[in-house]
Amino acid sequence: MFQERIQKLHDFLSKQELDAVLITSPKHVYYLTGFFTDPHERFLGLIIPAEGEPSLIVPALDREAAASASSVQNIFTHTDIQNPYEVLKQTLPAGLKQLGIEKSHMTVERYEAIGEVVGASRYVDVEEPLREMRLIKSADEVERMKHAIQLVEDSLRETLKKAKPGVTETELVAELEFQMKRLGADGPSFTSMVLAGEKSALPHGKPGSRQVQEGEVLLFDIGVEANGYVSDITRTFAVGEISEQLREIYETVLAANEAAIAQVRPGVTFAHLDQTARDVIAAKGYGEYFMHRLGHGLGMDVHEYPSVHGQNQETLRPGMVFTIEPGIYVPGVGGVRIEDNVLVTETGVEVMTQFPKQLTVIG
Repeated sequence: MFQERIQKLHDFLSKQELDAVLITSPKHVYYLTGFFTDPHERFLGLIIPAEGEPSLIVPALDREAAASASSVQNIFTHTDIQNPYEVLKQTLPAGLKQLGIEKSHMTVERYEAIGEVVGASRYVDVEEPLREMRLIKSADEVERMKHAIQLVEDSLRETLKKAKPGVTETELVAELEFQMKRLGADGPSFTSMVLAGEKSALPHGKPGSRQVQEGEVLLFDIGVEANGYVSDITRTFAVGEISEQLREIYETVLAANEAAIAQVRPGVTFAHLDQTARDVIAAKGYGEYFMHRLGHGLGMDVHEYPSVHGQNQETLRPGMVFTIEPGIYVPGVGGVRIEDNVLVTETGVEVMTQFPKQLTVIG
């Protein structure tokens, strides 16, 4: 698997007439070699030359872990008192003139440091082939994501046992993240969001000391990371008896979610999915309260390509994984969002999230 991915970068390298490609993003190093580390400020680099075998440069303290996990056999290290760019210079092909880099990950400081020792005359962005590879998930990637989904759904089930009037948003976040770790996740894939009452109308609200109260909705937007891949799910619950308006909002969002999912199949555009959900919400008079895109790609990152919005005319292909998460947010009243993780199959769609979506009363 890793050799196939590196070969695809080799194909890009040849097409662009590059002497080598330098990968510095930890997640892309993991994607291409199987070795993951957070190097903090230290240098981490995977060198893929036009001729010869790839090499991996890691901090000295990561050498043993890299040797154990990486598919790349040539491993070089640097200590905290060494200049890692001198090690890089020795590893890159002699006389290098054209180098592929991840421009979105490269800081100006690092770019200048590399430029001083490498002296390339041309730098080419390699984000496009990496993005294209990550866009279509392998069977192994899909299984890892399903595992991350199961973990977050189990964490939510356990946490709901403590969701009742009087508990605070922050207390529920703490319980969620305890359950994530207890069940085997590496941790949350993003800042866990638990919002009660009128705060649920904030699409990116921040949990705080507000207590859950009877007669309102309680929104959970949560995900975990496990084995390099993530999940991202949103569910909204009724705390006791809620108003007819909140019930209508919930049923409208659920209808929009299900309508969009029903349209997922190869050849359909992302714009069509977004418009499908938007039409359902607008028909009920809530169009102005759905102010974000329908969804986003999902994989090693919680937000990755593609973006599921009304201007994206790219068509769906088997192996794509993304979220479908319509919402209605009425200030002073409350908000509802229902988010699923879906996989495009050869004939249609597989909804990977399994947590029930019908309105559930808790507390």
